Order: sequence, then structure tokens, then C-alpha cells
Amino acid sequence: MQAEQLKDLIVNALEDVKAKDISVIDVRDRTSVTDFMVLASGTSNRHVKSLADSVVIDAKEQGVRVGNVEGSGGSDWILVDMGDVIVHVMLPAAREFYDLERFWRDAPDVGAAGSE
Repeated sequence: MQAEQLKDLIVNALEDVKAKDISVIDVRDRTSVTDFMVLASGTSNRHVKSLADSVVIDAKEQGVRVGNVEGSGGSDWILVDMGDVIVHVMLPAAREFYDLERFWRDAPDVGAAGSE
């Protein structure tokens, strides 16, 4: 699956479980680690876990190999490494504190639906 398709699959999985403030950042021109970073907020630790689980389940159903999942044990931040797309699901307070969007401020933000 191409990075663009994977990004769209992830955004749809997050939207299906009512993620808040989904942000897609195109980092292809800034790092060789990944093509896109997807950030989303959940309303509780349980919601954060459900969002990350939804991404993993939908990806596996489409035959996508899921890399590492970090922070899934009742955390306020779960990272799902999908290779071409890295997903950060956080509680709003953690998202504000770490402010990952600030690090990629100059990267194009392609929005929740993936359209520029």
C-alpha cells in the first residue's frame, strides 16, 4: 500500500472512532524516517487506546504490516509505527505539552482528510 493510501486509511480509522483534532503532516521533504505523521487526540485514556486499536485493526484487515506500538498500557500517548506513516494518538494535555506540530511547523499540513 502506498503512503498516501495508508494515510487515508489511518485517517478514516481515526474518524470512525471519533478522534478529535486530526492533523496530517507531510514530512517527506524533511526526513527519511517516514512520509507522513498523523496526530489525533482522544478524550480519555480508554479513548486513546481505542483510537490506536482501530488504526491497527483496520491496517491489518487491509494486509498492512504494523510495526511497533508504544505506550499502549493506559498511556496518554500511543505511537503506532506504520513505516510510511507514524501515528501519534494523545490526550489533549499531552499533545499540548509535547507540541509535536511545532517541530514540523514548516512542513505542509495536509489536514484531516488528507487534502491540501
